[in-house]
Amino acid sequence: MHILIIDDDAANLDLFGHMLEMLDDCAVTGLRDAREALSWCAAHAPDVVVVDYMMPGMDGLEFLRQFRMLPGKLQTPLVMVTADTQSRVRHEALRLSANDFLTKPVNFVELNARVGNLLALRRAQLELAGHAARLADEVRLATAVIAAREREAIFRLARAAEFHSPETGTHLLRMAAYAELVARNLGLDPAQCELIRTAAPLHDIGKLGVPEAILQKPGPLDERERAAMREHAGIGADILAGSDSPLLQAGAVIAASHHERWDGGGYPLGLAGAAIPLLGRIVAVADVFDALTSRRAYKQAWDADAARAAMREESGRHFDPACVDALFRDGAALAAIHQHYAQPEVLLNFAEAA
Repeated sequence: MHILIIDDDAANLDLFGHMLEMLDDCAVTGLRDAREALSWCAAHAPDVVVVDYMMPGMDGLEFLRQFRMLPGKLQTPLVMVTADTQSRVRHEALRLSANDFLTKPVNFVELNARVGNLLALRRAQLELAGHAARLADEVRLATAVIAAREREAIFRLARAAEFHSPETGTHLLRMAAYAELVARNLGLDPAQCELIRTAAPLHDIGKLGVPEAILQKPGPLDERERAAMREHAGIGADILAGSDSPLLQAGAVIAASHHERWDGGGYPLGLAGAAIPLLGRIVAVADVFDALTSRRAYKQAWDADAARAAMREESGRHFDPACVDALFRDGAALAAIHQHYAQPEVLLNFAEAA
């Protein structure tokens, strides 16, 4: 334990230091100038401070006032040394959160007893703080494990929907990464960007309720089949509705709104412009860009330039212009995502879905 003594009288420093070094497991630092002591405290962590009131320049009260303002020093035990007649000083020191007082002339037994008591208090503070830190670490670890399991469950649920359609698991990871890129370029905070990336794979979960014959039909859908396919947005929203999980809540919004169009011509509700939830607008551009640039059994992949041109043509009609701009703002990042998930044999890492 480290004791700091501040007194402009060299004899007092030597005497107090000699007395306090007799305490078990203690080191003592003595400083004669309060300003120097304040600078020292900014870089060190004394366990108990003993400070004289009457000092030239900065007195003990001013030291105490500024000491309490230093980071991490609000709870450090401090003893003020005063004369018997200085009750006003004691009252002000109490107001400034001094923990104890010593009266001049200082008695050896009293000095060691009072400082020893404060050292015991400090040890208890440090032990409690350490226990709290360990508990906080355990909570963070447990929370991280739960979050990882939730992300994996969500991704596996999304993959279940994809087994009924021509898309692949890499499509989910890729479009989720595109969605995060759009969110980041729109200036959303990191937590929201991560939420979007994790929830985006749930966009087509409603395909679980669409007949497999329609999902895997190689040619164009007829009017009845198109109507059945469009129902997947509402089905997805119903599957995910009513959850307390922020991820599933975001997934429900995305499932319900990622087929809405900026001009109001989308489905299922025909929302237009800013009435479409931002999550749906973001996932719409990410999903379509990946669909255009991915090979399917019924089509070849478009190159990035052709897909970019087609989507800019639809900016303000099909897509939110701000989301289109955000998707294409960082071409290098876009290309890196496409390249990372380009190979069909890419091993699906569920943690990547978050």
